[in-house]
Amino acid sequence: MLKDFLEKIEARGENGPESSALAPARLAIYDSPAVAPRVVELTADDYDGFIGLIATKTYQFSQEKGGKLPFTIIKEVIENLIHAYFKEIVITILDEGNTIRISDQGPGIVNKDKAFEPGFSTATQDMKRFIRGVGSGLPIVKESLSLLGGAVIIEDNLSSGTVVTIRVPGKRETAPGPEPSDGDQPCYPLSYRQKKVLSLIMELSIAGPSIIAKSLGISLSTVYRDLLYLEGQGLVDYDRQGKRSLTPRGIELLSGRSN
Repeated sequence: MLKDFLEKIEARGENGPESSALAPARLAIYDSPAVAPRVVELTADDYDGFIGLIATKTYQFSQEKGGKLPFTIIKEVIENLIHAYFKEIVITILDEGNTIRISDQGPGIVNKDKAFEPGFSTATQDMKRFIRGVGSGLPIVKESLSLLGGAVIIEDNLSSGTVVTIRVPGKRETAPGPEPSDGDQPCYPLSYRQKKVLSLIMELSIAGPSIIAKSLGISLSTVYRDLLYLEGQGLVDYDRQGKRSLTPRGIELLSGRSN
């Protein structure tokens, strides 16, 4: 039972004296980047029910928006929330369902590169009652998403914990328009703030969302929305640590505007 597992953890002081063993997971579904998300709260009394419910509802909302992320990939990442003791789970569905961000406020992942290598795991014996615990989950997710042209990114949460982002190409990326002819500058509908984000990334060469938010004085959620749009336009790319850099198209766009 999930409740027994969490009570055992809490008794050892791993989950904090003020934490709730069955605190709900929150799903935030963005119908549009310009409006506040719909928020759905989920909870259950046992491990299988809790993880199964979160994975199923996340997949259903993603599909409802037109997303292409497979259920098995979503479930693999959500199962890893056991390492965070299910603390402050927030799942954000963006980019027409093609980007899902799963965050927690657990102990975090110190060595993010090792997390993608088979065999590396922090699963305890208690955790292995519920998951495989052999360090195969994230490597499977990475390989599966790579075959779909997507990616998985692990980042630190703001105060503590981890944010795992899984994504596959959306409609704008799978069906690009014709290439501009020589001498023509491609035209992208960018806001003033998005242009500032692009300019900052060019200035720094490579930058993470937290640095962008701090430098421009905007919220982290706003930065994520802008980066998703810029990635969809093929102007920004990212590495496995979540650091963003300009693509050749992004550099060309800024160079053309600076003339």
